[in-house]
Amino acid sequence: MLTFIAFVLMITGGINWLLIGLLQYDFIAGLFGFQASMFSRLIYIIFGSSTAFVALRTLLNKGTVKLFERRRKKSPKTSQTLENNNQMPTEAQQPAHNAQNLANFQPFETENQNHNSLPKQDNDRL
Repeated sequence: MLTFIAFVLMITGGINWLLIGLLQYDFIAGLFGFQASMFSRLIYIIFGSSTAFVALRTLLNKGTVKLFERRRKKSPKTSQTLENNNQMPTEAQQPAHNAQNLANFQPFETENQNHNSLPKQDNDRL
């Protein structure tokens, strides 16, 4: 939200500079009487600060400006899912171990078994 407010102030300051360049009319000075007025100077400082803020955010975000950033809130559903993932499965959730599942079971080969299954080198060739 702060980025959006700074962006709107930056656009307003840019329009003021457009009016100064095209029409030689300073809108802020016209509102507050003259350019050296304390209120005019305060508005100029706010415009400049908002421009610096948006420029810094743009540099830090690698060239992109995110005007509205939504913060993710934990929903009760998400926290329930996290709690369920940390629990041990119940008997109903575990797969049934029957004769058919055990008959199709093929163990994985380990590294040691792979090295033992390599063909032996013939030392007689040397």
